[in-house]
Amino acid sequence: MSDSEKASDLDDGTDSARAEEEKAATSGTVDDAASEPDRKAPDERENITTNAEKDDARKIVTGEARYTADYRDRFPDLAHGKVVRSDIAHGHVESVDTSAAEALEGVDAVITPFDDVVPDKLYSSSGQSYPEPSPWDLTVLREHVRFVGDPVAAVVAEDPETADRAARKVDIEYRELDAVFDPEEAFDEDAPQLFEANEVENKQSGADYSRNLESHFEGEIGDVDAAFENAGDRDNARVIETTWETPYQSHCVPEPHTTIAYTDEDDRHVFITSTQVPFHTRRQIAHLFDVPIRDVRVTKPRIGAGFGSKQEMAIEPIAFALHLAAGRPVKLEMTRREEFTALRFRHPMRMRMKTAVTDDGDIEAMDLDTLSNSGAYGTHGMTVANNVGTKPLPLYPRVPNVRFSGDVVHTNLPMGAAMRGYGAPQGHFAVESHMDEVARRLDLDPIEFRLQNAVREGDLDRSVAILKDGDRFTRKIRSCGIRECVRRGKEAIGYDDLEQPEADHLHRGVGMALIAQGSGVAGKELGAAQVKMNEDGSFHLQVGGVDTGTGADTMFSQIAAEVLGCPPEDVVVIAADTDLTPFDYGAYASSTTYISGRAVKNAAEDAKERLLEWGAKLLDEPPEVLDTGDGRVYSRETGNRASLEEIGYEATYGDDQREHILGDGNHSTDESPPPYGAQFVDVTVNEETGEYDLNKLVFAADCGVAINPALVEGQIEGGEHMSLEYATSGGLSFDDDGNPDVLGFRQYGMPRTTDHPEMETILVETHEPTGPFGAKSIAELPTNGVPPALSNAIRDAVGVRLTELPFTADDVKAALDEQAGGER
Repeated sequence: MSDSEKASDLDDGTDSARAEEEKAATSGTVDDAASEPDRKAPDERENITTNAEKDDARKIVTGEARYTADYRDRFPDLAHGKVVRSDIAHGHVESVDTSAAEALEGVDAVITPFDDVVPDKLYSSSGQSYPEPSPWDLTVLREHVRFVGDPVAAVVAEDPETADRAARKVDIEYRELDAVFDPEEAFDEDAPQLFEANEVENKQSGADYSRNLESHFEGEIGDVDAAFENAGDRDNARVIETTWETPYQSHCVPEPHTTIAYTDEDDRHVFITSTQVPFHTRRQIAHLFDVPIRDVRVTKPRIGAGFGSKQEMAIEPIAFALHLAAGRPVKLEMTRREEFTALRFRHPMRMRMKTAVTDDGDIEAMDLDTLSNSGAYGTHGMTVANNVGTKPLPLYPRVPNVRFSGDVVHTNLPMGAAMRGYGAPQGHFAVESHMDEVARRLDLDPIEFRLQNAVREGDLDRSVAILKDGDRFTRKIRSCGIRECVRRGKEAIGYDDLEQPEADHLHRGVGMALIAQGSGVAGKELGAAQVKMNEDGSFHLQVGGVDTGTGADTMFSQIAAEVLGCPPEDVVVIAADTDLTPFDYGAYASSTTYISGRAVKNAAEDAKERLLEWGAKLLDEPPEVLDTGDGRVYSRETGNRASLEEIGYEATYGDDQREHILGDGNHSTDESPPPYGAQFVDVTVNEETGEYDLNKLVFAADCGVAINPALVEGQIEGGEHMSLEYATSGGLSFDDDGNPDVLGFRQYGMPRTTDHPEMETILVETHEPTGPFGAKSIAELPTNGVPPALSNAIRDAVGVRLTELPFTADDVKAALDEQAGGER
């Protein structure tokens, strides 16, 4: 490419001939969303794109915030549960002796898989839409255990100490079976089989449990094999293949899974629980215990983070069974050891990436294959593996031949499940490290090579729907600031002016990765909200969306206030209580701002119509010339105005007409617009020891219009921390019998504050016409970038490629030694 052509790739190019041709070609393929009324110039914004203080920030830092466990003081007769877990990796429970435990003073009950209060139904714990796209392969307590940590029995007692002592006295005898821990070995015909045919319902596509295969999937655009064959026959093209591997990762939630279960005076079953999915949990509990949905109430208090781990009905059924057995309220709280050994984790993956590319850098074919270790059960197994390809491959929607395939395999290790990024961190590591390696082998600048092939506004993205039938979910890219992210990220990291250390054994390099995610699950989301006006001009906003500590409630109040024309503090948010708030799928898939926020906006606009009608009555002007702002309804023609308080009192107590001003809003869509980002890593590598120092992280993000920039920056920096952990230090290991080596933070090795390099966050504003006020998602995007960018930075610094996470000094030194040996 010429210098002028390279320069043009840093421009979004929407006025170029090529971009205009692409827009013309794609127009009408996907319905455009009419949304100009949603666009506000910066000087017209009152409450969005402002750093409103997170509504619970002061309560959290002062210790006044109340989490699930803090509600114990409401129940003077509260009992405490403890789970008894399998200490073998695979086998059947032959007998459970509970007599010694039951003999302890203060023990209310001990439950086992054989007790009447414990359902023997199969279900999925995944908090997903109905019917769950995960197999039903769990029971509340397990007679057939499949990993060290499987719940077999549970104890309820008057205090936690007694429950713990009683749990240790439960004696379980097993008929032990052979176990398998490697996903490739699990395919073997002679491998131990984890499930019999009658132990799974709602099986997924491609399942073959005789081979421990939970799911197989594949999709193709064009003819990939023909493209590879053609490239192999030409002098100006190459076929390049790489392999990549990622480990388990723990969510490391500050607040462990906790549930309080009780039955109220109306014989309705109530759960105060740390969950991301209250309405899914209500439905699943009702199904599992054969009670009407109307008789189940799930309420979410403040959550000490979820990161996907609480998109699971992981402990609520056990807590409820203990409550039924004890006949009084029960609190079940996981220990830190249980969080690290028995709950939920990021799926380990092995991936192969293959590309056909010309010497000039045009990509002709891409082929990505993944092997996912689902662990002992299938919650989120197929859907996470699907995202390994359908999140990063759309970064390059112009590639004419694309294939994506995968297998999801069971082993006798803990369950993988939903985790922030949901398959995209694994996929970006493979795709973006591979792209960097391809560029270097072609002697092309890695950034220019990417931008030559990368997504632009107006592109039609077919690869996002590569595993779907038909073109319903083919996606038109209506907003894309990826080139501006790259331009500003390059400048911030000093990409073109990197200074090398004076010492000969130290080498500095910069790596970059393009990043994409989604905004909700296309065609599988629903959010709802209601606005109620008080007579003093304030509002109550009832919304089913779940704030998991991200500041969603603050964001909701800003969106509502922007429409209603009041300050955000005049909007009281009541959220995530299945008795009090409208339905919402929950906090996952980066859907809260895009789906739930749009529902809030719709509800506020519905209420605004009534505000304008009452304003018209007070001002004696037609509603068409009126608008809201600065706590008033005002006329755009005359400047006359009436305060919201005046309207509230008139509507509530008027002489000739009265109305409670309300607004309802729903939102569901087939859209899932991607936010984009560019992750940069600056590293210095010691070639003598393999040790490396991270000098700086830069993340430039396009999340559309940032409703609250400070909260967006917080999400980015938190996501980068999780991504840094994945790249450098996190991971779980097991001994030859499947026993976990990592029992807590001490062994896990999460980066500390002192380990963190400087971080710089850059927000690039675009306008997404389908999002509320132009917003897209942000929460998961920054979890995807550090592993590939760091691999690329080390390659840039010392010329060796690391392909397996996490990266240690020993890994770098071994790669350098291998390189030196090869050169000799």
